[in-house]
Amino acid sequence: MRKTKIICTLGPATEKTETIRQLIARGADVFRLNMSHAPREWVREIVPRIRKLAGELGRPVGILLDTQGPAIRTGPMKTPLELKKGDVLELTVRHAKKTQKKSVEVNYDKFANDVSVGDTILVDNGLIKLTVIEKKKNRVLCKVITPSTLGSRRHINLPGVHVSLPALTKKDIADVTLGAQLGVDFVALSFVREPGDLTELRDLLTRKKSKAQVLAKIEDQAAVESIDDIIKIADLVMVARGDLGIEVPMEELPIIQRRIVKSCIRLGKPVVVATHLLESMITNRIPTRAEITDVANAVFEQADAIMLSGETSIGHYPVECVEVLNRVAARTERSGGAGYAESAILEDARQKTVASAVVLANSLARSKIIVFTRHGRMARNTSNLRPERAIIFAFTPSEEVRRQLSICWGVCSVRIEFSDDPNVTIETAQKYLRDQKLTTTGDNLVVISDVRARDALVDCVQLRTAK
Repeated sequence: MRKTKIICTLGPATEKTETIRQLIARGADVFRLNMSHAPREWVREIVPRIRKLAGELGRPVGILLDTQGPAIRTGPMKTPLELKKGDVLELTVRHAKKTQKKSVEVNYDKFANDVSVGDTILVDNGLIKLTVIEKKKNRVLCKVITPSTLGSRRHINLPGVHVSLPALTKKDIADVTLGAQLGVDFVALSFVREPGDLTELRDLLTRKKSKAQVLAKIEDQAAVESIDDIIKIADLVMVARGDLGIEVPMEELPIIQRRIVKSCIRLGKPVVVATHLLESMITNRIPTRAEITDVANAVFEQADAIMLSGETSIGHYPVECVEVLNRVAARTERSGGAGYAESAILEDARQKTVASAVVLANSLARSKIIVFTRHGRMARNTSNLRPERAIIFAFTPSEEVRRQLSICWGVCSVRIEFSDDPNVTIETAQKYLRDQKLTTTGDNLVVISDVRARDALVDCVQLRTAK
């Protein structure tokens, strides 16, 4: 069984019922709804459809709502601008009157306040590089460093510049409110800069009575500089290599990815590696060998999940992309991992109990780990220690928890009702695994549960033999 989870972004290429069914059947664990492009009416329709299909196929499938965030973009243009090296491009705000032949408006009112002369501005995913040479009240004059064609509504990156944008825009708040109403499992905050941004999102979810987990997207230098503090506040973390790869020097990106994955495992938080995993498969049936190696590296680092974006939202071969990730991940996992879990911090007795269970499972052949969890914490603690061979079967009475565990490395989550007698619950779980042919006679079952000791329930680790 594959341990690394697969996240697929849904879009025009994958919104049909049969395509979603195929994605789930081929191994998609979580579906991402990108609110930068997804209309709210579409979200209202597709969430219950995903739930229905997942139920029919008997798989726990999570739903991730990804906010657009406070993106800075150029304005609309009637015709594209041809920019040559050395040209002066004027960027205006607040509908300022144009003073240059080549001029475009920016959607961020404080743009001229935040940038300084000498700053670098990157436009359209870094294709256009500008240097600020002069700024006035409502306009910024820039020298074109790399020539290109500038079209409408292109994304702007400001490497190293602290911007005054809010953590959540009005659109984000409306989108999160919709997600709370529909019961999405995860909400991603784009362009996180500091821990307080995540607290703002969590407070909003609490007000909307949502238990969705908060995912921090690491996309700029400010977030990298505060990474440990952000990890501690977040429920999950995503290495969003698209914008991050523009914000930082390209040669630093693999090192930053590795550092974030390692820090997440050390601090006990699930981590996702995203963007450009199989970019060539948007138009080609076969990935490049470099892409295969990139996917294998993320799997070797033991990221909890790997995510497809354009490959499955607008690509020509979405189902094939999931099949490729499934094959590469399963094969790479058999070759071993980076071992970052050796540095995992164990702060309390429950985490140490889980650690002893993982050590026991690692020492036994044909071992399986069975975890009973009401809120998912015990299962996540077990996942974070990255057992060497054993699959983690997490049993929970909560369908919501079952879906949220769909993103955690090595976890197969199952919903069952818990009995007042822990031994009855354990027997129910063992029967399920036996009936589903997930265990065979003689397997070593390492059980993490509570047992009744007089009037108290005590956490314990048991070793049982499958019948």
